[in-house]
Amino acid sequence: MTASFHEMWQELRPIGRSSASGGYRRYAWTGADTDCRAWFRAQAEARGLAYELDRNGNQWAWLGATTYRDVAPGDAVVTGSHLDSVPDGGAFDGPLGVVSSFAALDELRRRGADFAKPLAIVNFGDEEGARFGLACVGSRLAAGALTAEAAHQLRDGDGVTLPQAMERAGYDPEAIGPDPERLARIGAFVELHVEQGRALDLSGDPVGIASAIWPHGRWRFDFHGEANHAGTTRLDDRRDPMLSYAATVLAAREQARLAGALATFGKISVEPNGVNAIPSLVRGWLDSRAADQDTLDTVITGIERAASERAARDGVELRVVRESFTPVVEFQHALRDELAAILGKAGDRPVPVLGTGAGHDAGILSGTVPTAMLFVRNPTGVSHSPAEAAEENDCVTGVTALADVLEGLACR
Repeated sequence: MTASFHEMWQELRPIGRSSASGGYRRYAWTGADTDCRAWFRAQAEARGLAYELDRNGNQWAWLGATTYRDVAPGDAVVTGSHLDSVPDGGAFDGPLGVVSSFAALDELRRRGADFAKPLAIVNFGDEEGARFGLACVGSRLAAGALTAEAAHQLRDGDGVTLPQAMERAGYDPEAIGPDPERLARIGAFVELHVEQGRALDLSGDPVGIASAIWPHGRWRFDFHGEANHAGTTRLDDRRDPMLSYAATVLAAREQARLAGALATFGKISVEPNGVNAIPSLVRGWLDSRAADQDTLDTVITGIERAASERAARDGVELRVVRESFTPVVEFQHALRDELAAILGKAGDRPVPVLGTGAGHDAGILSGTVPTAMLFVRNPTGVSHSPAEAAEENDCVTGVTALADVLEGLACR
């Protein structure tokens, strides 16, 4: 198992890696994404699995079936994650789940497991939303949480639409849309993921089980001011949207701190973006998350109020657009408890159950199919960064845990 995991990890590791930052730039429907997809297909075919591409560009590798149509409703056990990345992201977010899925299958075959149910490994496309600004596009489309019409309107920073990007990569954008018949075949979906935090490191556990995903969303704040000369315009005569934006960033931090929530302005666009020019437009993207909906609503309301008040003071017009939102996701208790029972038998103490503020494909699918998640310890707690880390021994422990879970769910 260690050799299987290590070999796959080393094959995948160079794809899409920036020599400058050491991080990954595996954006949807780009060359790096194509290479990752080729890697996935090669791993499936090397194991004699039936490879299948769904209407939304998600990749499937089947054991015990040649296509989802061969599977009875609610019979399939599915595992997997994604291979794309955020800008200069870490190596583990997404790929650890995909590599571990293939390695877990290898481990089950080594054990001589007798499969009673079809098993599938999946790579969901465009989970991070780095290129088109919307997370979990592949799973959202499949679950009907994103319409084909809305998906066709998505554009990247260069103005390339999602359909254009798909066509250039050799896929048919006219085929995208809900995939209820496929999802109806799934009886359980288990996603393994590196922990995006330090709860497991602090507890001393290599593996944990997810309880829920916090409600979270993305909001775009457009501050429209007046472009003018930085060297000749009096401070009192300026309508500077950068001041409004800066005050809003500080307000977001304060609102989140008071509520015990999270709020981050991590992306900004400035026009005309000149060193000696007062901006005409500052556009900032807010990511906010909280343990419950009421808290999140309170935080967003407070940030919008602070932004509006500051914009009025600066003579700036403000527009706020909610670009995406995911409500709280409580993973199915019965499946979560089943995972805890399976892993409890294999270990010497109960496996910790913890919540997360990060979104995942498992969260998107949870409204349609029973889903659960496993987390592997991240000693630094850093994620979405080249510093993201996991020890190989913990990764192998995660593979063993996933194999135990799949054996309990899919084997006699």
